Amino acid sequence: MVDDTVAPEVVPLVEPADGVPAVIDTPSALAEAVARFAAGTGPVAVDAERASGYRYGQRAYLVQLRREGAGTALVDPAALPDLSSLSEALTGVEWVLHAASQDLPCLAEVGLHPSRVFDTELAARLLGFERVGLAAVVAQVLGLGLAKEHSAVDWSTRPLPIDWLRYAALDVEVLVELRDRLAEQLALAGKAVWAAQEFDSERTAPPRPARVDPWRRISGLHTVRDRRRLAVARELWETREQNAQQRDISPGRVLPDRAIVAAAVALPRTVPQMVALPEFSGKGQSRRAPLWQAAVDRALGLPEAELPTLRGPHTDAPPPPRTWSERDPAAADRLVAVRAVVTELCEQWAVPPENLLQPDLLRRLCWSPPAEVDTGSVGAFLLAGGARPWQVELLAGIFADVLTATVGDG
Repeated sequence: MVDDTVAPEVVPLVEPADGVPAVIDTPSALAEAVARFAAGTGPVAVDAERASGYRYGQRAYLVQLRREGAGTALVDPAALPDLSSLSEALTGVEWVLHAASQDLPCLAEVGLHPSRVFDTELAARLLGFERVGLAAVVAQVLGLGLAKEHSAVDWSTRPLPIDWLRYAALDVEVLVELRDRLAEQLALAGKAVWAAQEFDSERTAPPRPARVDPWRRISGLHTVRDRRRLAVARELWETREQNAQQRDISPGRVLPDRAIVAAAVALPRTVPQMVALPEFSGKGQSRRAPLWQAAVDRALGLPEAELPTLRGPHTDAPPPPRTWSERDPAAADRLVAVRAVVTELCEQWAVPPENLLQPDLLRRLCWSPPAEVDTGSVGAFLLAGGARPWQVELLAGIFADVLTATVGDG
C-alpha cells in the first residue's frame, strides 16, 4: 500500500482561483455555460451535491463543472432538470470525478452522460492509498488542504449560502490536476490499463436492480424473531416509504429504524399504547401515531400464509462463509486457499482485496467452481461474474492452480 500517513506540508485551499461564480438557474445562463464548456480544452472536472439524509432519494441539487478555458460552473438542477445540452457539448471529453459510482446515477437523472471517465478515488484505491477521500488524496498528492465541512449539509436549501457555494467550487478546482498526477502514478505502477478498464466499467454499469425485500435492511431487525413481528416491521417500513416519498423527506427522518423495531417487538394494539413507547413519544411521531398504528393493525390482521419468512427470499448467493465448514468442507478449504493467494497478490500489487476482485465473485467461485477447472474455465467464470479483463489475466491461472491443488488434496 502507498504510505499516505505522512503528507507533505499542506497549504489550505480556501478560495477558488476565479472566485465563486453565480449559480446557473435560468435557460439563458445555461446556454452561455454550454457555449463556454464546448469551447474549453482538456478534461472536465465534474461533481454533484445531494441532500442525503434530508430528502427522499439521491437526486442532485447542485452540479459543479470546471474546464480549462471555461472556468467553473455551478448549475442548479432543481431549476434546470434537463442538462442534456451540456452533456452534448462535452461528448468525447473525459470527465474527471471522485467516487464516480456515487455521482453518475444522479447525473444521469438530469441528462448528463459522460463518454469517458477518470475516477480519482478509484485511481487512489488501485494505487494502494490508505485514505481515499477527496481531501486526503488532494493533500497527499498535491499538498493542498481541501475543507469538507459542508459535505453533509442539506443541498436542497435555497438560496444556497455563499460558504457552501465556495466549498462546491473548490471541489472541482484541482480535480484535473489531481487526475494528471494520479495518471502518472498509475502508468509508473503498471496499472494504467487496469484503471482504464475499471473506469469504463463504472461508466457503463447498468442501474442497480431493485432489492428483494429491501425492508429486511432495517437496522436492528435481527432482534425481531417471529413472522408476525416481521410483518409489522415490513408494514411500517412500507408505510414510511410511501409517506417519505409523498413528503420528499429522507425515510429516517420520517420514522427511525429503532422506532420500527420497537413497535414490531411491542405490538401495540392502540394509539395510546403506540405513543407510550419512548420511540414514538416525540411530537412528530405522536402526531402521526394513527398512521403507524394503522400499519401495525394491517400486519396483525394478515393471514398466516401472507407473513414473511424468517430466512428471507431464496437467492443463488452462497451461504455465509462461517457455515461452509459444516455444509461443504471442500468449499471451505478452497476459500481458505484462494483467500491466502489473494492476500499475497494484494501485498504484491498494493491494491485492496475488494479492488483485486469483488468478494462475492470470489466466494461464488469457491462455492461452485467450474466442473472442469483450468485457466480457461476459471477465466470464463470470472468474466461472466463481472470481472474485468485485467483481473482475469492476473487471476485466472493462479486461481485454477490453487483450486486444482485443493481438489487434489481433498
